[in-house]
Amino acid sequence: MFDALTNAFTSINWEVIFQLLFVALIVLAGPAVIFVLASRGGDL
Repeated sequence: MFDALTNAFTSINWEVIFQLLFVALIVLAGPAVIFVLASRGGDL
């Protein structure tokens, strides 16, 4: 049971997961910055 769990965790490709996570953060950061600028009246 425990060996199967550790085997599942080691077989996960963490590099791909982190790359997708960073891409998602970058994609979400663009609209977030625009939203913050718009809410502050458009001035940096």
